[in-house]
Amino acid sequence: MSRAGAITFKGTPMTLLGTELAVGSPAPDFTVHFFEGGLKTITLADLKGKPTIISVVPSLDTGVCQIQTKKFNVELGAMGDKINALTVSRDLPFAMNRFCGAEDIKSMKVGSDYQNGGFGMSFGLMIDELKLLTRAVYVLDASGKVVYGEIVPEVTQEPNYAPAIAALKTLL
Repeated sequence: MSRAGAITFKGTPMTLLGTELAVGSPAPDFTVHFFEGGLKTITLADLKGKPTIISVVPSLDTGVCQIQTKKFNVELGAMGDKINALTVSRDLPFAMNRFCGAEDIKSMKVGSDYQNGGFGMSFGLMIDELKLLTRAVYVLDASGKVVYGEIVPEVTQEPNYAPAIAALKTLL
């Protein structure tokens, strides 16, 4: 399914592929990749059992995506191992690992959707024209149900951090 004009990128309407997730629905299964001494995977099953925040960005090589990741890293640090915190993009796992090391990102895991875009398609976040993920934030309860979701209407703008963090805190 496609949603033409669902978001804009620098004011230009873009098309999102996949079905938009509704609050109250179960998160779709997915597999993303990360690098930690070798390529490894994170799936929805790996996140179940704890509340989870998923911060979705187009690329960690851009300023707004870096700000979003750093801000969530700081804000979520105090919650420690009570939660799962994941940033997802289509950047290569090696580049994501390098960014996290250089920026001291410790509270967020990173997952790459580079192989087949399955995460982006199943969450309805793949920008058809760019083949990148749009900016979004989801909060899942411990069973994997969506309790909060935001697709940022303009890709170059930051998400609304406070309601996402508040939704996550209600699950603790």
